[in-house]
Amino acid sequence: MIAIFFAALFLAVLGLTAELATRWWIRRHSRYAVWSPATRMEIRQDPRLFPEVEPRVRFNINADGERGGEAPADTDGLFRILAVGGSSVECYALDQTTSWAGRLELLLNHPDALERLGARRVHVGNIGHSGVGAAELEIILDRVLPNYDRLDTILVMVSASTAYHWLEEGAPAGHEPPVVPEDALFARGPAQAFGWHPRATALLELARRVRQRWFHPVTVKENVGAWIVSGRAMRAAATEIRMTLPDPSGVLRHFERHFRGALRLAQARAKRVIVLRQPWFEKRYTGEEQGRFWHGGVGRPWKEKVNVYFSLDVINRILGLIDQRVVQVADELGLQHVMLQPLLNQGLRHYYDHDHFTPEGAAVVAQAVANAVVDPNRSRETASPPPPPRRITQPRVPLAAG
Repeated sequence: MIAIFFAALFLAVLGLTAELATRWWIRRHSRYAVWSPATRMEIRQDPRLFPEVEPRVRFNINADGERGGEAPADTDGLFRILAVGGSSVECYALDQTTSWAGRLELLLNHPDALERLGARRVHVGNIGHSGVGAAELEIILDRVLPNYDRLDTILVMVSASTAYHWLEEGAPAGHEPPVVPEDALFARGPAQAFGWHPRATALLELARRVRQRWFHPVTVKENVGAWIVSGRAMRAAATEIRMTLPDPSGVLRHFERHFRGALRLAQARAKRVIVLRQPWFEKRYTGEEQGRFWHGGVGRPWKEKVNVYFSLDVINRILGLIDQRVVQVADELGLQHVMLQPLLNQGLRHYYDHDHFTPEGAAVVAQAVANAVVDPNRSRETASPPPPPRRITQPRVPLAAG
């Protein structure tokens, strides 16, 4: 019995030592990454979701933690682009080559584009992620950009998530929106937390990384986006629609400060920074179009029941005000910016909801961005500030407390 006891004690000490050593090694040798490197996913979308998008899409992450193919090892003549921002950059519902970043790479590797860029090959990496607003992007760029020796161009598209974070809290007048915690922004990093449950140990994390790198397993995700179907139904059945925009000074101040910080970080690491003004679906909506929208809830419809929503006019107005700050800051820093919204004028052919692109819409975005990349002066015709947001004409509804 004593021998068994000491054998068990030895194994326990050995396991503890291995776990602690592995935690030290991972934290010392891990770089920050928005996406876990070498991940392969097949996303099978809920069939009730959107007829405009593919039922199955590939979502593949390269060794650098970018959505996209592997960057060439031979950097001679390589023109490297990084796309950053929120869900409209991520394009989670679109395939690798139908996302606008994926299609952009195809366009820029055409011989004519390569000649104009003076390059042999173009690589476009995408680290966009849902829920990333200006503050979150500033954190991401501060942590991730040191991973790169060189970047020729950084493409920045961010704004909507900042607005939605504020609306989710009930849009408290004059207040700034909450910021997503840093540990939720990165799949990997030196500060990665571990626990003592077997699934939370560093040893298992190391085993996952080895498996991803050497065997490239494909994770299949079923019925992706089912919560959006529920979210649309919640908006349609809302008990209250708020028709007035509370004082937005806090959210605008917050956005401008962090957007400027993010752009300055990008400027310090890339030869060029191009600001893509994030578009959204705005028009006199049909009933079918309104039925596609789940946005503007006071709460988070992907994890809770939401009964109170802001009107589409309110959503469009706050997005327009933030877009004005995008132009203001880009002009202040002397950065090229591209207005995409007028090009995306085909309703549900271009958007599958209020903010996200169909494959056809993504193709339009990719072409406009390609034009801006090969011709720095091309977007100057859209560089003037946007027109003032249209006035909200609906009757005022009293706001709930808070």
